[in-house]
Amino acid sequence: MPSKLPYAGTTIFTVMSKLAADEGAFNLSQGYPSFDCSPKLTELVNHYMKHGFNQYAPMSGIPELRESLSEKTSRVYNVHYHPEEEVTIVSGATEAIFCAVTAVVYPGDEVILLEPAYDSYRPAVDLNGGKPVYVTLNAPDFKINWDKVKEKITPKTKAIMINSPHNPVGTVLSSQDLEELAAIVRDKDIYIISDEVYEHIVFDGEKHHSMMTHPVLRERSFVCGSFGKTYHMTGWKIGYCLAPKALTASFRQIHQFITFSTVTPMQHALADFLKEPEHYENLSQYYQQKRDRFIRAIKSSRFKFHPSKGSFFQIVSYKEITDEHDYDLAVRLTKEIKVASIPVSVFYKDKIDNKLLRFCFAKDDEMLDRAGEILCSL
Repeated sequence: MPSKLPYAGTTIFTVMSKLAADEGAFNLSQGYPSFDCSPKLTELVNHYMKHGFNQYAPMSGIPELRESLSEKTSRVYNVHYHPEEEVTIVSGATEAIFCAVTAVVYPGDEVILLEPAYDSYRPAVDLNGGKPVYVTLNAPDFKINWDKVKEKITPKTKAIMINSPHNPVGTVLSSQDLEELAAIVRDKDIYIISDEVYEHIVFDGEKHHSMMTHPVLRERSFVCGSFGKTYHMTGWKIGYCLAPKALTASFRQIHQFITFSTVTPMQHALADFLKEPEHYENLSQYYQQKRDRFIRAIKSSRFKFHPSKGSFFQIVSYKEITDEHDYDLAVRLTKEIKVASIPVSVFYKDKIDNKLLRFCFAKDDEMLDRAGEILCSL
């Protein structure tokens, strides 16, 4: 039968992770940690499971978690979201992004995507009858040219999708970026769908500038976050959406018919765990050590790179090594030298090949050292 997403095969993350497993390769492709979450967090889950917290949670999330998240957001960003009316717990940030798009995008609406863009954005727009409108970020700095964004605004523009810290390229937005974006959308009916899953993973003294911290942007933004990225348990698939009351009401109308609710005992565990801020306050330092270790490991290689400013990804250029297409090289390296990566061309609509690979450094030290040693042999 005809596909609603004829361009979409199996995601590159599934393809490369399976290939890594089949080849016995070090998997620096898919973005998940190779280490476990805090034992205290799993003990809390076990506690709540044993004490009968195993039935449906409320559709919007248990009150305790929404309250803990609201308190944490106030503490970190000095912004208050009402836990009952503006905080929603969902089954992963990907669901949050899809629900946000579905809540505001109607057939014929235009949505601006900044590419390279995470691979779930375009399908969310297409499945809702929207039209993706692309603004390409140029290597090597991948900074947003806001004049180009402004040129793409039309009466049909319904939303702009933002991602910072950025996957795959590891850039972060500045306060000036927020001012530029606010100037574009001010006095326009344009929503912001902001993917901020790496909010606590920024490096070199950088600061995460959330959409919620700017008054013009906050009133029109769906801020989508992830507990999985913050607490090293991506397989739990628990995320959230923070948005003003009216936007949250529309968001929840969609969410209730997609997953309805999210796994209950884990919500209770996270509600408790969020009250211990040291677990996320030290995250940037922890991952900067991982980034720096990986950079040291590949320093003598023929790859060229600028250190990532955020997320747990490092992109590298291989222009001085081979002319191969990045997808072909990623597959070959996985098979031949047993190190798996992600080709950055998959994040572009037209598969633009800038000779870049993305490596995930959210891995144990031994894997980073060994993978780096192998990559230096090229």
